[in-house]
Amino acid sequence: MTDIVVRVVDCHVFRMVESTPLYLLLKRSQNQMYPNIWQCVTGKIEQGEKPHEAALRELKEETSLTPINLWTVDQVNHFFEAEQNRMNIIPVFAVEVDSASIKMSPEHTEYKWCSVKEGEKLLLWNQQKKGLKVLHQMIIEKSEKLALSQISI
Repeated sequence: MTDIVVRVVDCHVFRMVESTPLYLLLKRSQNQMYPNIWQCVTGKIEQGEKPHEAALRELKEETSLTPINLWTVDQVNHFFEAEQNRMNIIPVFAVEVDSASIKMSPEHTEYKWCSVKEGEKLLLWNQQKKGLKVLHQMIIEKSEKLALSQISI
């Protein structure tokens, strides 16, 4: 039987510039799994950690940014790992920051603040593209979902 696990998180980071959200993408290092792809902040959930805590820890480890707001995104990503015979369910989070300057971890070689359209072009995985689009819609529509999905930090 196939295992179903929640072991990683996706975290879309954005900052507002003149009422327009810009999204942070990170390019993975050559020596990492999935080398040279652009992605949002991602990472494994550690033992005893809640998924939103993992998102905040990964944000700090991968960017040194400080969050000013945190939300769950109305999207749950998923992918299947054939060799491990497991289905991964991935909680998706959004973090708002107010700084454009980041300090990258060795996991990444480049970073870019981009529009939602550019982000969709750069991201490889369809699930991450979908999470970005859902978040963008929540932000630009000033959706009630933002208030209902906010997590206290």
